[in-house]
Amino acid sequence: MIVDRQGRRFRNLRVSLTSACNYACTYCVPNGKRLVAAQDELSAEAMARGVAYLIEAAGIERLRITGGEPLVSPKLEAFMAAVGQMGLQDISLTTNGQLLAKKLPILVDAGIRRINVSLDTLDASAFRGIARGGDLATVLGGMDQARAAGMKVKVNMVPLRGQNLDQVMPLLDYCLERGYELRFIELMRMGHLASDANAFLQQFVSLQQLLSLIGERYEYLQADAPVDATAVRYEIPGQGHFGVIANESVPFCRTCSRLRLSSTGWLHGCLSSSNRHYVGDLLDKPRHQALPALQRLLVKALGDKQEVAFSGGATVMKIIGG
Repeated sequence: MIVDRQGRRFRNLRVSLTSACNYACTYCVPNGKRLVAAQDELSAEAMARGVAYLIEAAGIERLRITGGEPLVSPKLEAFMAAVGQMGLQDISLTTNGQLLAKKLPILVDAGIRRINVSLDTLDASAFRGIARGGDLATVLGGMDQARAAGMKVKVNMVPLRGQNLDQVMPLLDYCLERGYELRFIELMRMGHLASDANAFLQQFVSLQQLLSLIGERYEYLQADAPVDATAVRYEIPGQGHFGVIANESVPFCRTCSRLRLSSTGWLHGCLSSSNRHYVGDLLDKPRHQALPALQRLLVKALGDKQEVAFSGGATVMKIIGG
């Protein structure tokens, strides 16, 4: 088992199935161009083999499938079928929901029971302005179908000053009514925002600002969460829960257990580090050759983690899926 001096190890793996996306969200893609798959993306078989090797080499217990947008990838069905046989404690998926209804049978067949849907507003016009693609009604319909299929649905919202702050309460009400757990995600200093402090500060909404806004309507209590959770969770008695991934306000680096594998075969041990470690060439090797080399890279990746708090990073979120 690979453990650092703070007792951290990799338990949670996030796999970016593709860098392609059918949206071009303002906080992710400043130039507004939709993203296409990288030319050197790994095959479904290689990515599944990477997951299997990381389970053995690092002790991975939970897998989250991300993108780009994973549901646009032609690798989805083959990859899902493979990882569904690996005995992981939990497999979940993050999506923008645009193709959710269409791809739902694949997810159900693969045993997916939890999804996170990125949704920043319930206003159709604002939705198009932020996402620069897609259709709000299609996303909401897909969420309803996923819930009807027995999936646990969480909603991820990035509150942005001047863009969707007025949607915090409508979206919270909507999620409470339907049994979805809403997660507010503080804006992160990544990609273009890492080098533009003014743009970041103009849009940033803090944990305390969110709680003040919610507290005007609801009484809430802090709820329990796993030790390595990224979100601070709250309960609104008798109605449901919400959470805040408060990367800036309440850093969670000290307990971070996340490892990321990009669609092009790079391991990222920390979003706040520009370091990355190529494992694509190891995935064609037999197990007895791949595992020792992979473990050496994992030691380096674990060493990339920040000790206290996220300090920003040039890595573009779209490449590694959050």
